[in-house]
Amino acid sequence: MSDRPKFFDDLAGVAGGALSAFAGLREEMTAAVKARVDEAVRKMDLIKRDEFEAMAELARRARTQADALELRVAALEAAGHAPSTPAPRDSAPLESAPPEVSLAPEPPTPPPATEWDVQPPPDTQT
Repeated sequence: MSDRPKFFDDLAGVAGGALSAFAGLREEMTAAVKARVDEAVRKMDLIKRDEFEAMAELARRARTQADALELRVAALEAAGHAPSTPAPRDSAPLESAPPEVSLAPEPPTPPPATEWDVQPPPDTQT
């Protein structure tokens, strides 16, 4: 009775093959779902988090500046210094304007020159 029939060995081999096939199928399904999700995100035209945070910071600064200008206009109106006509659009900007926010990355700075850098030969023609 210690000998197992060949049928059970074959059945165990088929079961082992099926499990490995299911593992491969799982990997293929995961890759297909990931590709579909990536495609859906691309179609929705979503932005990256850092771009969103930069725009949120820009909006926050603009709102702060608008609130400050609102207070300044209210103070000028209260003092009776408000102009009867609006200022022209090409007037100079305010001194307290916040610095501009640039979304473009800064270009890298070159490394400092060392004594090992190759120097061009001196001009020997006269």
